[in-house]
Amino acid sequence: MYKHVALLVRQSGMSHEEFVDYWRENHTPIAKDIEGVVRYHQVLPTDPANAEFDGIAELYFENIEDLHAALGSPGSRDYDPTREVAARAREDVDNFLAIDERPRFIGEETVQKDEVGGDTDGLYKHSAFLVRQEGMTHEEFVEYWQTNHTPIAREIEGVVRYTTVLSADPENAEFDGVAELYFEDLDALYDALGSEGSRDYDPDKGKAKEARGDVDNFLAIDRRPRLIGREHLVTDEA
Repeated sequence: MYKHVALLVRQSGMSHEEFVDYWRENHTPIAKDIEGVVRYHQVLPTDPANAEFDGIAELYFENIEDLHAALGSPGSRDYDPTREVAARAREDVDNFLAIDERPRFIGEETVQKDEVGGDTDGLYKHSAFLVRQEGMTHEEFVEYWQTNHTPIAREIEGVVRYTTVLSADPENAEFDGVAELYFEDLDALYDALGSEGSRDYDPDKGKAKEARGDVDNFLAIDRRPRLIGREHLVTDEA
């Protein structure tokens, strides 16, 4: 399944609380009905004061054509949809988002581990937006990530679900991929992957320690945005 992942940044002069209220009360009723959307997730940071973003919006589509028609292609930092609800949603984002500061990613999701039967509502989630090391091609990055790192990451202590998202258009994408690790317990997430505000972390045990050591082999860690939050399922027609 294809999805559009948007890292949301509130407009200047708006508090995080005001942003959340507008997003949920005004924008969500529009966005959930965008043509082609079959699933819609929202992720709110567990520690907004230290988070890099105000939230994450994830819109799922059965095919890439419907996604592009509604939300633009990977290389378009802005877009002009012609479908009715998608056009209304695009117009509304100007009421609460700093659109030019909102990184986004379009890709195909692969489930690498799932102990919750796909039910992620209420789980704590670490979303890492991956940037490859200098001198490494995108293809080399993907090969290392999927072959070497993923077998470690999915066994990190406390992980109940792990998904990877590969770009639908690597040449125009803002990131090389997205890694999504889910936990039932926030303390377990912090122990494994650090807390909000820590651009690096130093786990001291098990697979979390092994995974942290391995990221230095393929990631530009200082250029990797991330967000720790709690996921909320808005709609699911998949």
